[in-house]
Amino acid sequence: MMRFSALLVLLMLTATVQACGPRQAQVRTAPTTADATLHFTNSLPQAVNVYVMQGGTETFVRQVAGNTTENLPVRGIALGTQVVLRAVTIDGQRQFDSDPMSLSSTYTWKVP
Repeated sequence: MMRFSALLVLLMLTATVQACGPRQAQVRTAPTTADATLHFTNSLPQAVNVYVMQGGTETFVRQVAGNTTENLPVRGIALGTQVVLRAVTIDGQRQFDSDPMSLSSTYTWKVP
């Protein structure tokens, strides 16, 4: 009986040491992407919704109030990507598209 108890204690100690021992971990950094910034001026009296068009996909950036200039971060689209910028009045009556461009770290655009 004594032998069995000693064996049981030894097994429990071994399991505890293994459970509390060092663990292997992989440490990786998240991929970093630089965001583009759109220096946008809305010269209209009403707000516009600003989009980035890429390969037929429209990505909403932000709504900009009338007669306002803002720096808009463009996230999720890599620098150097060919895009078209689009601004649509909130009533949907007017739309402004930029010429096709390569997305750079800072781009200035004004409507109309």
